[in-house]
Amino acid sequence: MIGDCIPVPVLHAETDAEMAAREIRRFRPLESDEDRADRERELSRLARANKVLAAYNPGLIVKAGGPRG
Repeated sequence: MIGDCIPVPVLHAETDAEMAAREIRRFRPLESDEDRADRERELSRLARANKVLAAYNPGLIVKAGGPRG
């Protein structure tokens, strides 16, 4: 019901941000070059999603290290 009031691109951005934040916590930045590249890709994905979320409502921004704040 709440999702009916929120534009579809914002809902997609919220899902992307949550998934990216979960993946960021999974990678260890000092483990390997591949992990660093994967983590950077997820940080970029999170930044793109947060840009959409912030434009709609800054309170929806998802942080990389944990839950919204």
